[in-house]
Amino acid sequence: MTLSPILQLTGISKRFPGVVALDGVDLEVYPGEVVALIGENGAGKSTLMKILGGVTKRDAGSIRIQGQECEIPSPREANRLGIEFIHQELSVLDNLDVGANIFLGREPTRVSWLKLLDRKRIYAEADALLRKLGLNLSSRTPLSRLSIAQQQLVEIARSINARARILIMDEPTSSLTLSETQRLLEIVKDLKAHGVSIIYISHRLDEVEKVADRAVVLRDGRNAGTLARQEIERERMVRMMVGRNLQDFYVSHDATTSGDVNWFTVSNLRTSRYPHHSISFSVAQGEVMGLAGLVGSGRSEVAQAVFGVEEALACEITLGGKRLAIQSPQNAIAEGIYLVPEDRRSCGLIVDFSISKNISLPGLKRYATAGLVDFSAENTKAAEMCRAINIKAPSPNIQAANLSGGNQQKVVLAKWLALSPKVLILDEPTRGIDVGAKAEIYALIRKLAEQGVSIIVISSEMEEVLGISDRISVMHEGRITGILQRQQFSEEAVMRLATGSNG
Repeated sequence: MTLSPILQLTGISKRFPGVVALDGVDLEVYPGEVVALIGENGAGKSTLMKILGGVTKRDAGSIRIQGQECEIPSPREANRLGIEFIHQELSVLDNLDVGANIFLGREPTRVSWLKLLDRKRIYAEADALLRKLGLNLSSRTPLSRLSIAQQQLVEIARSINARARILIMDEPTSSLTLSETQRLLEIVKDLKAHGVSIIYISHRLDEVEKVADRAVVLRDGRNAGTLARQEIERERMVRMMVGRNLQDFYVSHDATTSGDVNWFTVSNLRTSRYPHHSISFSVAQGEVMGLAGLVGSGRSEVAQAVFGVEEALACEITLGGKRLAIQSPQNAIAEGIYLVPEDRRSCGLIVDFSISKNISLPGLKRYATAGLVDFSAENTKAAEMCRAINIKAPSPNIQAANLSGGNQQKVVLAKWLALSPKVLILDEPTRGIDVGAKAEIYALIRKLAEQGVSIIVISSEMEEVLGISDRISVMHEGRITGILQRQQFSEEAVMRLATGSNG
C-alpha cells in the first residue's frame, strides 16, 4: 500500500515590497517523516513555514492536508489542523511560570461549574515533559529566571504537549548545548516513531545528516532540489544551498598580531551570576580572542558587564593604557567598546525601524545639525554600510523585521562598524545563520582584526571558535580555567577546560 502525503504545498508564492520571497515552491511531507528544509538566509524557508503556520498569507498556491485543500488564515486554525510551530525567535511569556507556558491555550480545568484551572495536573504533566527533555527544574519556576537555552526547551515542550500531527522546528537547537541538542534529536526520532511528521529547519548540517529522511533545498525563493536519505551529506547540501563550493571557510591566520598585547585588559571582574569568582584577561590590538565554555559558564555575563548592560560587582578595565569607568552602555559606546548581543531581535535591533534608522541610532548626533536629523546623510551612510558588508535588501528603508536572520545580524554589525570600533564583542555572532552568511561574517571579523580592532567572539559552536580565534580563553562556572594558544587548539583541549579540568 502506497502512503499518501499528510501535507502537500504546491506552487506557493509570496511577495513583500521589493522582494519575491517565494516563487512557486512545492513541498510534500509523509506521515512519520522528518523532512529537513535547508537553504541560505533569505532563501524563503521561514516565510514558507509562516504560511503553513497561519502567520503569513500566501499570494498563490495551494495547501492540502491529508488530501483536503484548506486555508490557514491564523495560527489558531493551524493548531486546529494539527500543525505546531517551534519558532526560531522565542515566543514564550516570561511573566508566567514554566508550567503555564507549556499549557498556554490548552489549560485543563477541574470538573465543576466554575471551570477552575487544574493546576495540579498542569504541573504534574509539565514536570514529566521537562524530565523527558532532560531539563532539571520545576515547572513552577518563573520563566524569567531561565536562560535562553532553557526557554527554548520550554517552547519545545509546549509543542510536544500539543500532540501535533505536523511539527515545524525552525532552528530548534540554535541556543542549546551539545548534550541538550543530542537529547532533542532523540526526541525527534521518538516523535517520528509515533507517526508525527516533522519539518526540520537548521543551518547545523550535521544535525540534518543525523535525523532527516529527505532534505528539500530552497535557493532564492525557489526549489533547488531534493536529497534522499542516502544522498544527504554536508558538501552536497552546501553546494545545492549556495550554488557554489565554499573554499577557505575560515580566513587564514598566518599573520600574527603585532599590536600591544595588553591593549584591552579586564581585571578582577566579578558578576552577580558568580559573585565569588573573578576573571582577568587581555586582548591585543588586531587579535580575535575566542571565549568558549558551556552554556551557563558566565560568558555572556562577562560581555554584558564589560559593555555596561549588567553592573559588575568589581572590575578594572583599561584601553590603550587608559583606565575606564564603564557603568552603562553609553560609557562603553563613548570609549569605542561595542557589543553584538546573543539575542539580536530583542537586544540588538528595533525590528519595527528601518535598516537606516537602526544603523544610525547609536550615533544619531553624527547625523544631526542643531538637533535636527539629516535624513539624507543617514540614508547615505546606511546605503554605504549595506554595500560594504553585503546586506541583502532592496533599500535601506526596508524594515529590519522583513530581513532574514543573517541580514538582521549584519545590520547589528553595521551600526557598530559605522562608529569605528576599538573593541568589538560578539556573543554567538552566527546563531541561526546559514553557511554563506557565516563565511561573510568570518571574513568581516578577520578584516576588522587586520585594521587593529580587538575582537572577542563568544561561541558555543566548537568548529567556529577553533576556526576564527587567535587565542581561546575557556570558562567554567565563572572562572577562566585556561587560555589556549593557536598551536594548542583542539576540541578535546577546549572541552577539558570547559568542564573544569585544569591545564
